[in-house]
Formats: sequence, C-alpha cells, structure tokens
Amino acid sequence: MTENSPTERELDILKVLWELGESKVRDIHQAMNATEPCAFTTVQTLLRIMAGKGLVDQRAEGRTLFYRPLYSREQVTSRFLDRVFDGAIDQFVLNMLHAEQVSPEQMRDLERLIAKARRAKEAGE
Repeated sequence: MTENSPTERELDILKVLWELGESKVRDIHQAMNATEPCAFTTVQTLLRIMAGKGLVDQRAEGRTLFYRPLYSREQVTSRFLDRVFDGAIDQFVLNMLHAEQVSPEQMRDLERLIAKARRAKEAGE
C-alpha cells in the first residue's frame, strides 16, 4: 500500500467503511454527508478508484454494489508509522504530543491506556 496509499478523501471513505462495515454506495454517501457535503457521484467515483488501487473490495448483488475495506485501521496506522517514522513508535508519540494541544488529563488517560496495553501484552506472553 505504498503508491496506493489513500488520499485524504479516500481516507474519509475508509473511516466510514471501518465504522459501518461492508456498505452500499448510498449508505457511504449518507454517512459522509453527515460531516461534510459531497455528491453521490463523487463517492461512486472515489470508490471505483479505490477498488482499482486495491484499497476496497467491490461486490455486486443485482445492480447494487457493496464495498468493504481491504485494510483495517490498524494496518493503515502501522504503514503510516513505518513510512513516516521508520517504525519508531516513540518518535511518533512524541511528535503527536508536541503537535497537538494535549491536556494533563489526556496524558494521564494515555498513560492508563499504555499501562493496560502493557498488562495485556505481558499476560499474553
């Protein structure tokens, strides 16, 4: 998924598909319009392009097309981490903490999430 990385608008469609699962164009269009207006034909065109790029799978049921993402949110995040930060998760986290306005409470929440993930990893090993 290097040269086939999603554009910003394609990423918006992937977010909808990650939330809804396999969906008709109409359902994807409706979900996207909830946040930012876009034309039905634009969504159709983007999905056709995304299918060509291998980002989504397309299935026909009669005259209705259904789409599902071929990459999970985790896979896209992992590829981003590898491509932008050479896999250095600590640099990614530090970069995000500097780039965003993170409150002390949000940092405590992150620390709790990290501790929970650490316990889960240790229990699984």
